[in-house]
Amino acid sequence: MATVCLKILPHHLKADGTYNVKIRIIQKKVKRYIDTEHFVTQKQLTKKLTLKDPFLEQQLNALVIKYRQEISKLDEKLAFMDADQLRDHLIGKDEAIDFIKFCDEHIRKLKKEGRDGSASNQVTVRNSLLDFFNRDNISIMEITSAMLTRYERYLTSERELKRVNQLRKEVTTVKKGLSSSGLYNHMRDLRTLFNAARAKYNDEELGIVRIPHYPFKKYKIGSLPITSKRNLEIGVILKLINTKTEPGSRAELSKELFWLSFMLCGMNAADLYQCNADNIRNGRLEYNRSKTKGRRKDKAFISIKILEKAQPLLNKYLGKLKERYGTANGLDTALSKGMKALCKAAGLHGITFYWARHSFASIARNDCRFSKDDVALALNHVDNGHIVTDIYIAKDWTIVDEVQSTVIAALYCKHKKPTRCKNDVVKAEIENNDSNNHCIIRQLNPRAVKSK
Repeated sequence: MATVCLKILPHHLKADGTYNVKIRIIQKKVKRYIDTEHFVTQKQLTKKLTLKDPFLEQQLNALVIKYRQEISKLDEKLAFMDADQLRDHLIGKDEAIDFIKFCDEHIRKLKKEGRDGSASNQVTVRNSLLDFFNRDNISIMEITSAMLTRYERYLTSERELKRVNQLRKEVTTVKKGLSSSGLYNHMRDLRTLFNAARAKYNDEELGIVRIPHYPFKKYKIGSLPITSKRNLEIGVILKLINTKTEPGSRAELSKELFWLSFMLCGMNAADLYQCNADNIRNGRLEYNRSKTKGRRKDKAFISIKILEKAQPLLNKYLGKLKERYGTANGLDTALSKGMKALCKAAGLHGITFYWARHSFASIARNDCRFSKDDVALALNHVDNGHIVTDIYIAKDWTIVDEVQSTVIAALYCKHKKPTRCKNDVVKAEIENNDSNNHCIIRQLNPRAVKSK
């Protein structure tokens, strides 16, 4: 049985000569304390630091009795709770949950885990909620289905936002309403935050339910809207990477990292930012994809062969992007601006850095005829439909090598697109033939060669 009593801690004497009266809980021989709103002076205490103020003692004993009654209600559930869980249960029984405070804690946790991308998305949601409610404190009980409907209308309409800039001056900007895909992503991230709060504060098995409602049961986010394809034709990719840019400019950075990402099977900018020389082993770049490593049992590990054409760019940027940008978000901002400048110089429009990944996948599938499973492996995606099967099959990085080399060959082949035989391994070799980087594709069937 847990015990509850009043306690004054001698080493907690404040500078003004007062002590905070605490509630001490002992559960399974572990002590935990709950602060009260009451502070006492030495005159209100005995030599043993117990209360001698009858009026205050009566008030605090009422709180002790309340906690004891709450513990009694737990009945057999108490045996499954540790001291921290019991303290949190008693504190939170009547305390409203500040959703913004929770968001801040959760975002810090994501950053500590290296999930900067997810943290950035949820910072956007947090700030948007502050704008919508126009105050700093938001009870989680205010997040209702009706509120979500009003919030959706708010997000899809043009609105004025006030922010403090780096000079600590308040500036007002006009933000356009979110698109259908932007709204979907925003509300999905809000749902993720709400679910994380429920996971922290609720324990249905023990009957602890501090967040009893679930607004997303009535308010439906729906399915992800179909967006326009972000894949580029081979000629457009060549035009982009052959565009002249000013050395040291954002346009040059974007062009070279776009090309490097493409050669590394659509590697994300966040991973390029995080990788350094330690990620190179035996001529391969090996890393854990930051976007999904926290959600996969294999930690989203992938091993990619370093092509000869990629080596100079790796030497230039690997491990040095952190010196240039303080965060991965800073690199993303530079790439966003750089891609706009690059597109303008190339006479193109609307291409972003992430199109390198989409284009690599599309060429691998549509031009080179690789299976979707092989393309998924090269992109370091997990196939939820084959989770059990994947337990039995070791990953073969030579499949990724084959996809990679064939896609790069397709990019430079002038007259013929490389294809992949259904049952035989095909090796694509690139041989520079002229200044325009045209190439000869040699497709070798190992079985045929052996039979000769």
